[in-house]
Amino acid sequence: MSQDSPQPGSPVDAEIITAPTMNAPVPQPMQIIIKQQGLLSRFWSWIGWTGFLLCLMALLSMTFKTQDYFNTTGGIQEKYHSGDKRADAKIAIIRVTGSIGRGDGYVKHQIDRVRADENVKGIVLRVDSPGGTVTGSDFIYHHLTRLREERQLPIVVSMGGMAASGGYYVSMAVGDQEKSIYAEPTTVTGSIGVVLPHYDVSGLMEDYRVKDDSIRSHPRKQMLAMTRAIPDDHRALLQAHVNSTLDRFISIVKSGRPSLSEGEGLRAGELDLATGEIFTPDQAKTYGLIDEIGFIEDAIERVCEIQGLELSEVRVVKFDPPPSLFGLPTLSAASQHASGPTSLLRALESTAPRTYFLCSSLPPLMTSANYGRDE
Repeated sequence: MSQDSPQPGSPVDAEIITAPTMNAPVPQPMQIIIKQQGLLSRFWSWIGWTGFLLCLMALLSMTFKTQDYFNTTGGIQEKYHSGDKRADAKIAIIRVTGSIGRGDGYVKHQIDRVRADENVKGIVLRVDSPGGTVTGSDFIYHHLTRLREERQLPIVVSMGGMAASGGYYVSMAVGDQEKSIYAEPTTVTGSIGVVLPHYDVSGLMEDYRVKDDSIRSHPRKQMLAMTRAIPDDHRALLQAHVNSTLDRFISIVKSGRPSLSEGEGLRAGELDLATGEIFTPDQAKTYGLIDEIGFIEDAIERVCEIQGLELSEVRVVKFDPPPSLFGLPTLSAASQHASGPTSLLRALESTAPRTYFLCSSLPPLMTSANYGRDE
């Protein structure tokens, strides 16, 4: 054996023995197989997700309808007006603006919102209205008076540009509270009276040989028909109705202006304030129809004074109508102006005999489309 050949047990021999063989198997890489869904499987998956979304939308719709069913405030939003932003005690501004229709719209929603808020300590009734229907004006007056009595909340009126006729009527919700009606220096107020509109076009019909040949159960069924003159006996009945409505107006004014119940006042002596005429703020103050000439800030301070609060201790809030998307009218508002048979019915409704507490020289062409607003 040569000296170069390795000896058994030597290190070189150990390496040769422990070395891996060239024929050992090599591990194969892991294979990932993606199996695509078939057309039928994708269809049922789409049906499932669609059904889920439809059920979710139905559930949300039912939830919103349930909330709307129990909501009496019509979606109005409370907004900060003035005072301490962090104060808990509130003074609420309830606004009566524009012509008064049914009365159960925006104004009633504000009243309901205030009634449910225990933090409200007083009310400023902001009136800027020429009046409207007798029923709508009395409806608002009734619910304001009820709110004042139930919650023991003082009401102070702040008159804007006009608080006449029905606008003055609702102002009487202040009750017998002293120093409770403020009018701005340019306010038009008064117009205590009733109007039952009627126009006689019978002469025009004769010129064009047009005749009203309506069949009626009794001649009084068409007492206010525009196609004929009012007979004397019908006029006496209608005048009695107007006088009765005026008597209620006067009684409501006396409840809010106790000073007019004594001495010269409504229908007293030569001074008769119930003629339907309008007055300047100076005249109205002299006659006792208002208490002070001032602005809404003065009315707010007066509420604080009545309740023994500092202006810095209260937060004055107002209520805005529900917002519309991008300023567009809501579906309900748009439907009010729809054409067709509904518009014809509304036009006919505007011709129905109806008394008004309204300061206007034009016939009150108010349809049901106006009644929901009451601003």
